[in-house]
Amino acid sequence: MTAYLNALGVICALGRDKQEVTRNLFAGDCSGMRSEAGWVPERSLPVGTVAGELAAIPPELIRQRSRNNQLLLEAALQIRPDIDRAIQTYGRDRIGIVLGTSTSGIDEASQGLAHYIRDQQFPADYDYQQQELGAPANFLADWLQVSGPAYVISTACTSSARALMSAQRLLDLGVCDVVLCGGVDTLCKLTLNGFSALEAVSGQRCNPFSRHRNGINIGEAAVLFLMSKQPGDGQAIALLGSGASSDAHHISAPEPSGRGARQAMRKALHRAGLQPQQISYLNLHGTATAHNDAMESHAVAAVFPEGVPCSSTKPMTGHTLGAAGALEAAFCWLSLSTGNREHALPPHVWDGQADPELPALNWVTPATRLTSTGPRYLMSNSFAFGGNNVSLIIGDAP
Repeated sequence: MTAYLNALGVICALGRDKQEVTRNLFAGDCSGMRSEAGWVPERSLPVGTVAGELAAIPPELIRQRSRNNQLLLEAALQIRPDIDRAIQTYGRDRIGIVLGTSTSGIDEASQGLAHYIRDQQFPADYDYQQQELGAPANFLADWLQVSGPAYVISTACTSSARALMSAQRLLDLGVCDVVLCGGVDTLCKLTLNGFSALEAVSGQRCNPFSRHRNGINIGEAAVLFLMSKQPGDGQAIALLGSGASSDAHHISAPEPSGRGARQAMRKALHRAGLQPQQISYLNLHGTATAHNDAMESHAVAAVFPEGVPCSSTKPMTGHTLGAAGALEAAFCWLSLSTGNREHALPPHVWDGQADPELPALNWVTPATRLTSTGPRYLMSNSFAFGGNNVSLIIGDAP
């Protein structure tokens, strides 16, 4: 069954709505990446922060207040009219919610624990449910008063890509008529210090696939798609194929040969009924760590021997962890949308110094254009700790 992606709400370092994100994405704008102190002791690091005040949590849901839920609320407000129409058409019990996250409200929990250690009591506004991994789905269901399945998937950096896969299964099984799916993750000290302890965080803007790459930047984002069995009123864009694998090579390092990554990409192609040469663009996981970029280069060269236009968008957003899979699927959606009048693609932002030990890839430049003859098919890769791999294919619906 075709899973139509009929609406998109998105907020990240590139902007606070689809129009702003689209404009800055295709311009290769990295100005949302700002160097900030205070996250990691004695270090100033580039981070992909969403600037400005966020939407307030409604008073009746104040016990669920967290920055993570505020980001999610911002994305949901962008498509609230579409959600309301779906509720009116199908009923509240036929609307599901599947999200990905890795942080949830852990920053509020950390502040609460610090308060407890200091004062021997939690602050008055602390609630354990703020930090539960299921909190974003519960909050969104409570805010919208929908009663379909509502849950969160947390598989590190593939979380929200898997959420889209899971949402499609709910539609295929007839459990839901519409699923709100995507992901949300928030900057917090726990995450930044954890990756810093792994010596994986760069002190400069990340430089994916360069010979000089030296680590990731971290960012925050919220993405929400309205996935349906039926196409919307406008252009029909759909999740056409998905593939997942788990190579279980190492708790944090990728399997060097890219075996699991190749398997995920080939599964997605098979399920979409496509050949590699039909893919017009590939959004790479592209974290700018030595091992991940090497693995992905070999995997892409193996699956796409004739080449494919590709880029990593993480220098513009930071690695948004549990939200990354949905965010980069959203970039594919924006590339296909009628709002992209120039048929642009997200450019690969780096220093242009290729690693001679890696297979050469076909990098998207500001002049690259998405072919507009016939149906268009775009792929997005997400890879996570534990060897968890996902590839999604977003394209023009049949």
